[in-house]
Amino acid sequence: MSIELKNVTKKFGEVTAVQEVSFSVRDGELMGLLGPSGGGKTTVLRMIAGLEVPSQGDIFIRGRRVNALPVQKRNIGFVFQNYALFQNMSVRGNIAFGLNVRKWQRPDIEVRVRELLALLGLEGLEQRYPHQLSGGQRQRVAIARALAPRPGVLLLDEPFGAVDAKIRQELREWLVRLHHELNVTTLFVTHDQEEALEVSDRIAIFSRGGLEQVGSPREVYEQPANEFVARFIGVLNVLELEVRDGRARVNELAFPSHGRTEGQRLRIGFRPYAVPISADVHAYRYRALLRRTFFLGVMLRVELELPSGLIIRARMTKEDYTRENLHDGAPVSFQIRQYRVLSGDDDALRPEVATVHDLPPMVGEGI
Repeated sequence: MSIELKNVTKKFGEVTAVQEVSFSVRDGELMGLLGPSGGGKTTVLRMIAGLEVPSQGDIFIRGRRVNALPVQKRNIGFVFQNYALFQNMSVRGNIAFGLNVRKWQRPDIEVRVRELLALLGLEGLEQRYPHQLSGGQRQRVAIARALAPRPGVLLLDEPFGAVDAKIRQELREWLVRLHHELNVTTLFVTHDQEEALEVSDRIAIFSRGGLEQVGSPREVYEQPANEFVARFIGVLNVLELEVRDGRARVNELAFPSHGRTEGQRLRIGFRPYAVPISADVHAYRYRALLRRTFFLGVMLRVELELPSGLIIRARMTKEDYTRENLHDGAPVSFQIRQYRVLSGDDDALRPEVATVHDLPPMVGEGI
């Protein structure tokens, strides 16, 4: 393993920022650290870099315990959220800075700087200063400076947070290409779910200082370890049900009781993509009005309003929407084809009953 954390805790006075976190990063892996603000992800990154010292637990880099190892001896490149470029230095000066500190020979510095200018698409900009660059260019200079000494690990803290949406998308694609070319172990912090899903080989999801789940983008989306992950990665409809007459019900909707007895409650969660919709009001079991459509490009987000006023969120392709001749205010029918039973503690999915149901429309009662 390139990096390994074992039961790492970090306290700032009475505040516990990270609580007994353990995970590992493989050689050459691109891992995203994802979570809401205050989740602990940046503190974890800073402890790996050596900018913070763990209160408890151990951090290993390539098998070596580094808890007490100074920053400059960890062979790590760190890119800060605000770039932290030297404003009085040119692009060339910023990239060469770490090499000068390490007392590289001038010819070697020139060769390395030219390599990075070409690799990161900065040729022709070497004499410019940070204020003369775009946000995307400044970010690439910051990454070039971090890569210059050939670090074994690259750490990025919210690397694309300071640029607009179009540049952010371009930088994501560029980072993936760069990583494949260099194959350097890379961790990046983000609170953007789409960014983490698109860029990462694996994702570590943090909340309230704890590690909720580590897995591939597909794993954390399709097999969330708990309700926090299910809600944080993508959109989740959650329904509060009560067992009446042998069925778990809420308003017009009815589902199997999943072992609950009369009067007991349970909760289910389902993704918007698990809700097929038809303009034919007899095609599926349930009826609703198409309350509102949000155009997101190829995909559309749709809100359905049941006669009781309950709102269900769904997604469909633009082609399906057009084929069904749908529009806001139209009567529709729908079905819920997949869902998971949630536990009652607002946190975990209960593995023993977290069965994914995938039944065709109109089969059986409810689902």
